[in-house]
This record gives sequence, structure tokens and C-alpha cells, in this order.
Amino acid sequence: MAEKTPEPGRTTPEGSEETKAPEDAPSREETAVRGRRIDPMAILWTFGKCLTALLPVYLAGYYRVSTSLVVFGLMVYSGWKHTREAKEARLKAAMQSLGEDQESCSASVANRDLPAWVSFPDVEKVEWLNKVIQQAWPYIGQYLEKLLTESIAPSLRASSSHLQTLSFTKVDFGNKPMKVVGVKAHTENEKGQILLDVYISYVGNVEINVEVKRYFCKAGVKGIQLHGMMRVILEPLIGNVPIVGAVTMFFIRRPKLEINWTGLTNLLDIPGLDVMSDTKIMDAIASFLVLPNRLTVPLVPDLQVAQLRCPLPRGVVRIHLLEAEDLAAKDNYVKGVMAGTSDPYALIRVGPQSFKSRHHDNTSSPKWAEIYEVIVHEVPGQELEVEVYDKDPDKDDFLGRTKMDLGVVKKARVIDEWFTLKDTDTGRVHLKLEWLTLEDNTERLNQVLKRNESVLSKTTDPPSAAILAVYLDKAEALPMKKGKKDPSPMVQLSVRDVTRESRTCWDTVNPQWEDAFTFFIQDPHKQDIDIQVKDNDRVQSLGSLSIPLSRVLSCPQLSLNEWFNLDQSGPGSRIHINTVLRVLWMDEHAVTSSLLSSGPGLAAKRGASLPKHTSPDPSFATEGVLRIHLLEGQNLVPKDNLMGGIVKGKSDPYVTINVGGSTFKSHVIKENLNPTWNEMYEVVMTDLPGQDVSLEVLDKDMDMKDDFMGRLKIKLSDIIKAQHIDEWFTLNDVKRGRIHLTLEWLPRVTQADKLQQVLHYQAKSSYLNKAVPAAALLFVYLEAAHDLPLKKSGKEPKVGAELVVGGTNYKTTVCDRTNSPQWNEAFHFLVRDPMKQQLIVKLSHCWDFSLGSVVIPVKELLSQPDLLLDQWLNLDGASPESQVLLRAQLKILCAKVTESFREHSGTPALPKTSIRESKPETESVQKSSEPLVPVTITSSVTAPEKKESRKVPEAPKASEAPKPPEAPKAPEAPKPPEAPEVISQADVRPQHTSPDPSFSTEGVLRIHLLEAENLIAKDNLMGGIVKGKSDPYVKISVEGTTFKSHVIKENLNPTWNEMYELVLASKPSSELNVELFDKDIDKDDFLGRFRVSLSEVIQTQYIDQWFTLNDVKHGRLHLVLEWVPTVTQPDKLQHALQLQSIQSYQNKASPSAALLFVLVERAHALPMVKGGKEPKAGAELVLGGTSYRTKVCDRSTSPEWGEAFHFLLHDPNEDTLIIKLSSGWDQPLGSLVLPTRELLSKPELLLDQWQSLDGASPESQILLRAQLKILASKMDKRVEKPTEKPIEKPIEKPTEKPVEKPIEKPVEKPIEKPVEKPVQKPAEKPAVADTSRPAPSQEIKQETKPTPRLNELVAFTVPVAVKLPEEPHRVPAADISHDPSLGTKDSSKAPHSAPVGGASKEPITTTESASKGNNEQKQLDKPAEHSHEELHPPAPAKPPAAEEKRETTSSAHSLPQHSSPDASFGSQGVLRIHLLEAQNLVAMDSLMGGMVKGKSDPYVKISVGGTSFKSHVIKENLNPTWNEMYEMILSPDPNVEMKFELYDKDIDSDDFLGRLKTKLGDVIRSQYTDEWFTLTDVKHGRLHLVLEWVPAVTQPDKLQQVLQMQNAQSYQNKTSPSAALLSILIERAHALPLKKSGKEPKAGAELVLGATSYKTKVCDRSTSPQWHEAFSFLVHDPSKDMLVIKLSSGWDQPMGSLVLPMKELLSQPELLLDRWLSLDGALPESQILLRAQLKVLNSKMASLMALGAGPVLSNKQAATTGQVRISLSHQKKLAVIVHGCRSLVSSSKEGLDTYVSLILLPDKNKATKRKTAVKKKDLEPEFNERFEFDLSVDDARQRVLSVCLKHSSSFMSRDKDVIGQVQIDLAQIDLLSGVTQWFDLKEENN
Repeated sequence: MAEKTPEPGRTTPEGSEETKAPEDAPSREETAVRGRRIDPMAILWTFGKCLTALLPVYLAGYYRVSTSLVVFGLMVYSGWKHTREAKEARLKAAMQSLGEDQESCSASVANRDLPAWVSFPDVEKVEWLNKVIQQAWPYIGQYLEKLLTESIAPSLRASSSHLQTLSFTKVDFGNKPMKVVGVKAHTENEKGQILLDVYISYVGNVEINVEVKRYFCKAGVKGIQLHGMMRVILEPLIGNVPIVGAVTMFFIRRPKLEINWTGLTNLLDIPGLDVMSDTKIMDAIASFLVLPNRLTVPLVPDLQVAQLRCPLPRGVVRIHLLEAEDLAAKDNYVKGVMAGTSDPYALIRVGPQSFKSRHHDNTSSPKWAEIYEVIVHEVPGQELEVEVYDKDPDKDDFLGRTKMDLGVVKKARVIDEWFTLKDTDTGRVHLKLEWLTLEDNTERLNQVLKRNESVLSKTTDPPSAAILAVYLDKAEALPMKKGKKDPSPMVQLSVRDVTRESRTCWDTVNPQWEDAFTFFIQDPHKQDIDIQVKDNDRVQSLGSLSIPLSRVLSCPQLSLNEWFNLDQSGPGSRIHINTVLRVLWMDEHAVTSSLLSSGPGLAAKRGASLPKHTSPDPSFATEGVLRIHLLEGQNLVPKDNLMGGIVKGKSDPYVTINVGGSTFKSHVIKENLNPTWNEMYEVVMTDLPGQDVSLEVLDKDMDMKDDFMGRLKIKLSDIIKAQHIDEWFTLNDVKRGRIHLTLEWLPRVTQADKLQQVLHYQAKSSYLNKAVPAAALLFVYLEAAHDLPLKKSGKEPKVGAELVVGGTNYKTTVCDRTNSPQWNEAFHFLVRDPMKQQLIVKLSHCWDFSLGSVVIPVKELLSQPDLLLDQWLNLDGASPESQVLLRAQLKILCAKVTESFREHSGTPALPKTSIRESKPETESVQKSSEPLVPVTITSSVTAPEKKESRKVPEAPKASEAPKPPEAPKAPEAPKPPEAPEVISQADVRPQHTSPDPSFSTEGVLRIHLLEAENLIAKDNLMGGIVKGKSDPYVKISVEGTTFKSHVIKENLNPTWNEMYELVLASKPSSELNVELFDKDIDKDDFLGRFRVSLSEVIQTQYIDQWFTLNDVKHGRLHLVLEWVPTVTQPDKLQHALQLQSIQSYQNKASPSAALLFVLVERAHALPMVKGGKEPKAGAELVLGGTSYRTKVCDRSTSPEWGEAFHFLLHDPNEDTLIIKLSSGWDQPLGSLVLPTRELLSKPELLLDQWQSLDGASPESQILLRAQLKILASKMDKRVEKPTEKPIEKPIEKPTEKPVEKPIEKPVEKPIEKPVEKPVQKPAEKPAVADTSRPAPSQEIKQETKPTPRLNELVAFTVPVAVKLPEEPHRVPAADISHDPSLGTKDSSKAPHSAPVGGASKEPITTTESASKGNNEQKQLDKPAEHSHEELHPPAPAKPPAAEEKRETTSSAHSLPQHSSPDASFGSQGVLRIHLLEAQNLVAMDSLMGGMVKGKSDPYVKISVGGTSFKSHVIKENLNPTWNEMYEMILSPDPNVEMKFELYDKDIDSDDFLGRLKTKLGDVIRSQYTDEWFTLTDVKHGRLHLVLEWVPAVTQPDKLQQVLQMQNAQSYQNKTSPSAALLSILIERAHALPLKKSGKEPKAGAELVLGATSYKTKVCDRSTSPQWHEAFSFLVHDPSKDMLVIKLSSGWDQPMGSLVLPMKELLSQPELLLDRWLSLDGALPESQILLRAQLKVLNSKMASLMALGAGPVLSNKQAATTGQVRISLSHQKKLAVIVHGCRSLVSSSKEGLDTYVSLILLPDKNKATKRKTAVKKKDLEPEFNERFEFDLSVDDARQRVLSVCLKHSSSFMSRDKDVIGQVQIDLAQIDLLSGVTQWFDLKEENN
């Protein structure tokens, strides 16, 4: 609630009775009337006095009177005035003194001399008790003396070594006993107790002297006075002697205490110290005897004293401080001449609880509207006191007070009254007091939470729903401090942002605190109790504990009383705590009716013809909000020059932002090139494409035009796509400068529960332009009005409507004359606070004659379904029938930054797509069955209807779920060892799961994006005179998921060859949307779209079709759409894997082989968590790169989830499903590893049983259902069952070149019925014929589909027939990839069926796919090793006659089958240089003119042949360590010289540090050299190098060892050793396509592998160019790298391409490929002849690394400089605790000034850096500092923590600042469990 403040000085002594006002004093009303009557005259009188005072001065100047005369007159007047004022002051002082004496006398008589029973008739005299006390007082004194000398004195001497000589020299309690002046017995209290109020008065002559002989110190007390009212409670009442179980005593209010000190303590009587000392002593007494503290004395054994010492409160009073009026005016002006006002604030006290309200400036009638809550421990007795003060800079003025006994509030339940202020002449305060009872059950908790949402308050916190009482009892076995010392434990208890501390128990590991604390709880479901046990220094932690309040809600009577084990403490450390929760309930008899309710009688008056609801446009409520946060600028251009431009000045920058027709302008920052604005703007926009955010930075000038400083443009579509952008934008059109912006497209939700976190974020936001982030967006659709009143003249009105929300208003059009106008207009408003703002709709005639209005508080929409109101509303100020029909839709703006306030959700984290869904938000409309009732706006308060609580859907019962097909066989399935025990308890747990009927019914949609043709050219040249091309890409959207292809540059007939997969329900109702765009720098151009119904794809299962693009003139797209059915036949798996291995796609996708469905139903007997609590169990399922999470169950060892998931499997023989169970995702509970290959042996590929968990107790099990289904692709079937077709006459193609006659193949028996005849599906569109090629002269059979140019890409994937040429074209077998009917696939992507060199040189005839079936059958019979050779199936078998004829055929025109490489091809090798370190280098940086030797900043330059490398610079080091590696491809020329030169980096000229030279021949001979080389041409220094000539071998088994070395090696220059050397010979190409102009191309080839690329020469015009050029590439990972060869004409017109994965070469003999390969994106007959030779780099270093040897850094060996102790853990945040260091190495005897620096790599910014304090002169410093980084666990595991111990050296010192460092890979640390260990510090590795 509001902040607690110390009490200011009060006008009367505390606890004294208030003085009554005189009877003749005027009443408050009379004073107010008189003040109002006199005020105008007082103002005139004041003005007249001022005028009179100034008139003589004016007259003296006007008549030129002498100045001396004027001064003399003023002196006389001043003297007279001073004398008169002094006389009046003396008289006033005398009167005041007399009045004070009278008041003092009356108060003394009334309060002190008379006992309490005189003032209060119900207080009784107990003289008999005083007589008893008087007689027993000497004996009481003897007991107290014995207590002081025998008990208290020894404990004081033992508490400190300084008090070992302390003793009480005199103890005398005197002869004046304590008196009881009155006793009041309460009868209206609870049964089982006696309640007494005892009024005590003690004025004693006590004398106690204390002496500390060691310090010659004497002190004492002589005389004590104590007055107060003590409450005594006798409970419980029992049936045995002594009848009373215990006596409890306490003061409700602080007693009054006066002490007379003697001896040394007499100093405490000094004025100023006396008040301080009395206060401190009173605080000590209050900590024991003033509420809420009590002294309890048990009288019988075995009594629960804790409940008596710390009982639950009687109740809670909620105080509504509403307003005040007629307060006294304390702020006067001109020394009281002019009356002013006050700046009032209120102080509220209930016992020790005090609150201070906000103050209001310059008002006598403040309106606070604040809420406070106080805990009431005792009623009657405790009082509410409200004091009002005037806020002043020095001392606040008193404005009045009022008091009330809270017992009155308990009886009345609710009091809402004005209370007159006392001790003042005028003023009263308005309070509403509510008594909240304490309920020990949760039946009304939800109702309380719902009611609290509607309570409005200007205080920060919402009203509380419950109170929490925590009784801290004791702890056991706490850990020792360092040095084996006993700790002095204390406890910090925190609930939300409120922290309380217990007292300290000194020097014990078994403390007993017996403290009680109370906390207000806003929502018990969301809050926790955090308990920290610490040593008294508040630094060393002795243990911690967190108890969620949701656990207390499930306990009986909401009470949890038990021992808890402490985390991060000793093994047996535990703490005993009793937590009691009580729900705060107020019994309201009247419930306010809803604002939106109306009488039922109005429904009959509504005409049947009127619509019930509005009918808005579909675009209604689709706008969004763009939030722009302008943060800062950097390095802007200076525009304000000085001295005519000679001296550069600065600028006065400001920013203008134009977006959506709105312009925003920031404020001007004076003379700053790095300004900080911190301004926020919001604009409502549609998400239509083509909109931009334009920003300009200008320099503000006074005289001339503002200077331009840069601009930038940002596409709105990019912001919508990213949702949130926070980055620096470089300014355009200027030399330099950048702007920091945060752009966010705010998501809009219709969930009212999101509002609180949005408002919480809003309250914490602060911007310099004073903007407040909008919390919601209100859409209003005003449709019509009905039965509006007529004008006074009887005419119908011209109606217009004005809509107002806050400071924003809109006006509709003015309709023609009618009393039932229709507007159909929509508006939107940004709402800052929906709880306060309201929508006002005013109807008027021509904006001057009011026709009625309606007021809708926006908060009323929060209780509506989907925050939507759509109905008729009655108008105020109009006829009863007048109504207006509108639709109001509220949408919460849930920004990304508010996600930090979102609570953890247990729903599984489904994979997200990066593309924003384009579906419009669903808007709910009220059902038509609802009665059509007009609404009358009557109140601004609405009682919200009961909302159905969201519940997780329970798993269906076993009787409702379909019986699994394998149920009869389930007992035969193998079960874990615990299974028999589980089955024996069949009545407790089900043996199998109960899945939903929809389980495992999903299927897979496979989309193969092939190519496009005849697209529109969007990139025009020369202003559109010359047609250009396009850069097309495709966007495919289906069921909320979007795929985007890569961009094909400058191509109207692009080829993509990409594949996408998506798991969908078997009955989707949506469509597949395909859109093509042209990629541009600014806005992408539209190239066409089309849609395909998913139901059609599921029905036909397979569609291979050209789709014509819509909304454009021309263009079509080739797609293969397949709905892959799932089967449970394991024999289908092999074919699916074969299909997977022969397919390759440009987007590197691989077809899935199976679909795994998993149902996680429940678990049993899970282990307890560390605190002895039941776990909050959640399950995480991981398979490959996909993971899901279940919900987190409530605390239970047998959680139930009933959640289903699915995974796409690429290889069920290798994939493994891992299920990890944990409590709250941080404490593991066990895991299960399920290889999917085990499902292949199960009946129906189904596993449904209990499984034992690893890492848990033996009884821990999980019940799951795992169903594996093979994807039976239709593509797979086509590979398995080829189609045989009858062989017709060969179709020949005319050619100008002389060719041999075609060889006709005789057919023995034509096949009448093919094995598999493709049938055209009814719903399938016929394929569009390719018009780009000549039509065939023969009719193609119906089974043959026309084939596009991409037929080579879909070989063995999409079997489409080829459009055959008119005549067979004879080419050698080497020139043909395979039968055209199969379609030629890229040679780099598909397996082939002929061995190397197996193709015949005789020409063959290209015919229809006569031997397709045989070829494909041979393909299936081939072994698994596929190669590029297999792309060419062998020629079909021919009869002997044909074979003879083939032998006689001339091959004069045949192409060479293989390349003809030069003898030097593939002879290059790899030189690997490992630059390690240097030692004893020359120091070149001298200080003080060379008198002091410095160091050097060395680096190395390496030159080999014409290649040079340069290392990085090591600062100030004569023994640097580089650890860098360089590689180069060289011919083995032994004469090549290698030169190494070392330099010292300087600002001007680098200094020479030495050189060395060696020959390449020496390295080639030794193969491997690890040696120190002495530097020449310098006095001293040497360099450590590893030089290796890496031999290349064609043994693929060596590859694994090389890859292992890659993973083990790490270099500072971030290089990675190559694994292989690829040699490529590009010899020639054949049958390349002609250019568009009909000319032959000027062909050139570009080879790209990774970041390396080469280009061949450009040949003369020819379709069969010859290059005969060789190239070499270094390959880092042959299993991933790919060689891309692009052919083009003059480097601008693509002629085809080839993609060759390196992994294909690994399966070739000798890792060599030498043959013709087909080109993608070219003609079917276009081919290229190349030779690719892969050689594995058989590094000797790899062999040494495998043996654990290898190069050793000498500088690094002697690097250990000590150890540092670090603790790492993760609980919501990454926590790092730096404990200390040890064994530090230092040359200084005095020690080091050390501190620890932490950096989270790879980021090096302020958010990832921390450092400790400096420890002076200590070689074993202890820091004990904790740092937190706001990172998730996954993000933290990707970081490396750099820990650096540094020396805090002086300025200009050249001593090394870094003592040692260590880098900790957080991926290797168990962050969830936490780790504490010592890490070795190493010297800085530069």
C-alpha cells in the first residue's frame, strides 16, 4: 500500500485526551458562511491598504519633494509601527500563557490526578489489588534483584569480552510499588478467554547501579515513571487447576516512560539526547510488549504457546481515504495580509501501522481516492487516527485530526461517513471503512479476486485478497561460518516486494526465533514466500527456501505447519515454519446492478424490422498500432560551423517522423552530436503493403532553413513481419550518423487478463515527451439511431454524432432529415487506462441542438465476452424510445516488453514460424437467440458476471476412447521389471492409455516447388524502354504456416527445386495459397498467385501440375503436391529411405520417412523434490532438433497430462525419443530414452504401456503411447513399380549435322496392358502443354504427360513423361543422362545406375521410355552406395541383330566419354602453417627517452610465394602467444621460399623485430616440423612454428580422424583446418541453349564452394564451348559442402547450373568423378563434362591429436596464477557468485589490490559485464558477491563466462593489470542443479 512514514510532530501529547472546543465557539457552517461573506471585502481592504502605502511615495515624486524629507517621514512611521507591534506581541503572549496554564491545569486534573475509572464508568477500582501489590512489593523486589544478579548479569558478561567485568553494585526497587488505577473487564469477547484492560501507573524510587571495572565505568538509573494501559488475556480456560492455561500481556498503545539516569549514563539527560534515549528504550520495550508483540506466560505444561504468542489478527480494515473539504488555509501571503490555501495530505495510523497520502497543491478540498489496509489485532481497543497536515518546505502545519475505535467498524461492517476534524476550526474528511473477516477456506477466493479487479484506487497496489501469517519458529543444523565458527543467523522473509527481517540469534547453529510476520497477498495463486537464512552480516547465506502459496491453498484450513529442508545449505539443515493463509471477505448485502442492464419491457417496443446487431465492414477492427520509440543518435554530422567554417561546431538536432499520414517532431537537443531523445509515439495504421516509416534528422537554426542531417526509410511490412525491431539505423544521404529506434507492431488480444500486466508496464514507462503508452485500442462502429426526438419546430433533425474518448474526438457525417439516421462509420481510439476512461457519444442537430447522449465506461467492456459490445443502447436526455446501435470492440495492446510480466505457462511450446499470420482476428458476435433488449446506461459501476474458469481438458475416459487395435496382444509385449507389480494394482492404475479418437490421425503434406515459366518482367531498364527480367521467389501459406523460397536472380523461367513438409489434420478446411513476388530493394513486386484446396489434395493424394498464375497477364508455376498417407507396415520403410537417399533439394530439405505420435498420459510414484515437497511435474519431449513441453501439473507424485505430440522422423533406425521429467523445469525427476527402432518390432508399430524412468526411484514410471507410422509416398511407389509401355516407332528429330541412321529396336511382343497405368484423377487439372518446344509429329499416348524443362530435376521423384522430338537424335551414351521418360535429375543430387566407365561409346536412339521399368528395377537392385555414375541407366537390352548393327555404326561425331586432364592435375598439396608463439623478443617501446625499457606490440607477416598473411597484434608482450593457423594450396616446388618477419606495431612506423626464412622443399621432405626458429638480424628472440605439408590421400576412412581434429582444435584467428582438397577440371559443355536473340552464347563457368569462387574464361560463341581449365578448393566438411557450377553467357544470361554435393564423391572409387553431367535450368540435352577429384588431407597433426599429443604452447604451460571459486546456477536468471581467490602469484610482499571482472561472451556490452569491489593488499581475497544476468537457460548454455582477475594498478603504470583469467563454457555446467568449484586462473592469452 502507500509508503509508511515516521510520525511528524503532533500538536498534543500522544495518548492524551483531546481538549473540547468552547461552547460559544461558532460552528463549522457559521464560520464557512462568514468566511464566504467577508472574503471579497478583505481583498478590497488589502488592496486599499497597499494603495494607501504607495500613494505618499507617488505624491512625493510627483511634487518633487526632497528625498531626505521622505526618508525622515518613513523613519518616524517605522518607529511608531515597531513600538505598536511590540506592545501587541507582549499582550498576545500574556493571553496565550494564561490560556495554556488553564488548559494544562484542566488536562492535569482530567487525566493524571483522576484515575481512569473516574472518566470511564465501566472501569472499576481495584484498591484491594493495590494493597496486595504493596504488601508483596518487597518480595517482588527481591525476586527481580536475584534475576538481575544471577541470570542477566552472567549472560551480559558472556555476550562480549568488553563486559567480562560487569556487575550490578546496587539493586533497589524502592518502597513505592506499581499501582493499578483501574481495570476494565470485556464481556463481548470470544468464549474460552477472559479479556482485561489494566491501567498501570508506576512512579518508583528504583535505584540500580552497574559497574564495568575494566574500563572504570559506572552507570545507573534512579527513578522510573511508567504510565499506560496493558491488556491481559487469560486463555485458554481449562477444567483443571489453575483454570487458566496461560497469561498473555501487551500494551495496545505505547506507554509513557521517563527515566532518571545517574553516573556515566547521566549524559543521556542532556537536552536532545533525552528524547533519543527514551525513544530507543521505548522501542526495546515495544519490541516485546506493544502490539503486535506479546508476552505469554504458560501456566500448564504441553501448551501450544506459539498460537497464544502470535495469534491470528481479529480482522482487516480497508480504509478508503476519499476526500476532504473546508480545510483551514495555512499558506498566507504578504505576511498574512492575503489569505491563501493549503497543500493538504493525510496521515493514517492504526497502532504501529502508519500511511501517508499524496499531497494536493493549493486546495482546501482535496480528493485523494486512495485505499489502505490495516491489520487489526485487538478490538475493541485499537483506534484509527487520521491527521491532516499542510505540506510546507520547513515544518508542516497541522490541519486537524479525527479518531475512531475500530470496534465500531467491526459491528457496522461498512461505514461511509464525513468525519469532522478536531483541534481545528474548520474541515472534515470523507472516509469509507470496511471490515474484512478472515475465512479459512477458498470457497470465496475467486469471488474476492473478481471483486478486487473492479476496485479503483490511486495507490500503486491493488486491494489484497488474503493475508498471510508466518510464524518463524526455529532451525536446526545450519552450516558453520568460514573458520568453523558458529553463525549468528537471522531470517529475511519476502513476499513480492515486501521484506521482513527476524531478530538475530547469536552464535548458534540451532536458532530459535519465535517471530511472527504478516503479509498482504493480492493473489495467492501467483505469489510465493521467499525465505533467506543469513548470517548477521546479511552477506553469507546459510540456506534458502521458497514456498508457493498455491500449496497453502490445498492444505486443510489453509494452514501449513511443518519442517522444511533448506536449499543451498547443510545436508541436515532445516527450518520449522507455520504459515496460515486467510481470505479477506466482506459480506455485501446489496450488489450493484450492471451498467449494461435494461428493463425487459423495452424489448416489446423494439420494432421487428430493426437489426439486432451491427453489420460492420470486414475490415472493421483490423487496424494495428505502431509504437515508435526514438531513443538516441550517434556521430551525427556537425552543421553549426564557427569562424566562417574554419572551426567545426556541433548541431542542434531534432527528428521528424512521417508515418501513415501523421507527422511527429521531437524536441531539439542543443549542441550535441550524440543526442538522447527518449520519446515515444503511437499511430494506428492498417497493415496494407506499401507503407513506409520515413525519418529525417534536421539541425535547428534560428535565422535560416534547418540543415539536413540524414534520413532513412523503413518498410512497414518489415516491422509487421518482425513484430519488434530494436536496432541502430544508419542515416542515408549523409557521410555518417545513425539513429537508435525501437519499432513495434503491437499484438492485439481480446483477453482481459492481459490488461494488468500492460498497465504495470505502462506505470513503469517514462518518456521525455511525457507520452503514455496506450493500453488498449477501442474500435467503435456507429451504425444507426432510432426514434430520435423531433426539433422544436416539429421538423425531423439533421443528425450528427460526436464520439469522445479522453482528448480525442471524431464527428460523423450529418445525415439528411430523419429521426432514424444511419451512419455506418467506424472510428478508433487509443485508450491509456480502460479502468478510468469512458466513451461518450453525443447526438445533435447540426452540432448545435442536443438530441441525447450515451456514456459507456470502457471498463464495462472488460466484462463482455471477447471485450465486445454490439447492441442497441438507450440515450440519455432523449425520449424513452430513442436508441443508438453501435459496436464497441476493445483490444488489449500486449507489447513484447510486457512478456516479462507474464507468468509461466504449462502448455507445450509448439514450434513457431517467423512469418506473421495474415488471418484477421476473430470477432465474436452475440448469438441471435439472445433477446433484443435495449440498454440503459445508469451507472459507471458494473458487477461483472461470473466467468467460467479455464480448465485443462481432461483426458477422455477409457470407455469413451476407441480401443487400441493391439489391446489383445498387450500382455504379450515385453514389459519392464516393475510391470508385474503395477499390473497387480489394476484397480488403481490403468494398464494402457485412453487416447482421444483424433490421436494419430494427422498426415503429411509434401510440397515440391519445381519451377516457373513465362513470368512477368518487373525490372525494366532505361525508364521502361527496355524490358528487363525479374528476381522471383515464392511464398506458400497453409494452415498458418508460411514457407518462402530463395530468390532466383534475373530469370523469368526460374528453377527452385525445393521441398517443404507440414503435418496437418486429415480433414483441413483451408486452402494452399501460393504467391510469387519479384525481389526488389524497396517494395517487392507482385508476380501472381493461385490457390489449391487442401481437400482436393487429400482426395487425389498426388498432384503434379502446372498452375496458371492469377491476377497477372501470364506465367505459370510447376508444383508437386502430395498428401502422404501413413501406414503401419514396417516393410514400407526401406522404400521410404531409398526415396530419401536419391533426392536432393536446393533448400537442403530431406523427405521424412515416418511420423511418430506420442501421447504422454500420466506418471506414477515420482520422487519428492529437495524441500520434501511433491513436485510440480512437467515433461519435455525431444527428438532431433524438435522439442515440446507439456503443461506443469500441480504438486503431485502422480501427475496427469493427457497431451499428444507428433514428430517427423528422417530415419527411424537412428532417431531416439527422449522424455525428461522435471519439477518446474529446474529439478530433474527422471528421464526415458526410447529408440524409435524399437517400435519397428512392435505389432502395428505401437507401444502402449508403463515405462520405468532412469535417474528416479525404482517405482517411478510413466504411461505413454507411441505410434509410428511410415510415410507411404506415391513417389516411393513409382520408384518401386515402374510403368512398362509398348515401344513404338522411333521419333526422329531433324538436324542439320550428318547423323547416322537410327537403329530401330525390334519388339517381339507389344505389351497390351502396362503394369501400372497412371490415371487422371477427376479433381486433378490437366497439365498444360509446353508451348516453348515444337509439337511432336506423332500423337503421344494418353498415359504420357507433357513434361516441362525441369524433367531432369525430378528423376526418380516425379515420373513425368517427356515431350518427344520428331526424330530420334543420336548421341553417344555418355551424352545422355538417362532415358528422357524418366526425366533427368541433377547429377549432383540423384543416384545413378551405371558404374564408372560402364557406358558404351556407340550411339543410342532417344525413344519413348520403353525400358523404363527395367532401368528402375535395376536402380532398386543397386546397393546403397549411390554415385553420379548411376544417373545414366544402361541402354536397354537389344537382340543380337541390333548389337551387330551398333558395332558397325560410325562414331565419328560422338563426344569424348571422359575428360583429358593435364599430367599436373591433382598434384597440388596443402601447406599448413601453425603460428604458435614467440619468446624473448626485443623491447622497442622505451619510456622516458630510452632510460626505462618498455615492451613491444609484436605481430608476424608471413610470405609464401605470392601469398601473404598477417597475424593480429599482441599488446605489450615480449613473449606473445598467437595460436593462429593458415593454409594454402601450392604446387610441390622445393624452391619456393617461406619468409617470416616480426614487427612492433607503432603509430607511425613499425619497428623490425627479426626474420627467418626456410624452403618449401625442407617442409615437404620432413612432412611435419614442430620447432623453435631463432630470429635473424636482431640481438635475440625466437619463434615457435608448426609447418606441415599435408599429404592428400583417396582413402575416405581417414576423413573421420581429420574431422575429429577440427573439433579439437581452436585458433585465435577463428580458422578451421580443412579436411579435404577438391580438384576440378572443367573441360567442355554440350548443347547449351541459344540466347533469346537466337545467337549462340559466349559461355563462361563460375565455380563456387563455400566462400571461394573461380571463373573460367569466356569462350567464343558456341553451344559446345571448351575451357579445359583446372581449379582447386579447400573443403572443410565433405559431408556438408557443395560445389555449384553456374554457366552463363557473358556473365549476365544464365545457361544452366550444376550442384555437386561433396558427399557424393565419397562413394566413388578413388573419390573420382569423370563424366558428363546434366545441367539444371537448361535444355534436356544440355550437359557438361568435368572431372572432380576429392583427396582427404591426411594430417600428421590429426594422428598426434588422436594420441593426445600435438603442439604445446610453452608460454601457456607456466600460466597458472592462482584459483578462483565460482558458484553458477539458474533460477529465473543466471546467477554467478564470486566467493574468493587463493594461491595468487605476486612479486609484491604487500599483496595485490584485486577485483574480478565477468563478461558473458560472445557479447561484450554493458548488459553482459559485471565486476566486484576491490580488495586491498590481499593474496587470498574474499569477495562473496552475487551477480545476475537476465538470460534463459537455453540462452545461458550458449554463452561462455569469462572470469578475469585484475590488479587495480595506478595510472600510467606499466604493470600487468590482468593477473589471470579462465573461460567457463556454460554448456558444460549443470546450471539447474548449481555448481560451486575452484577454477584455475591462467595468464592472459593475448
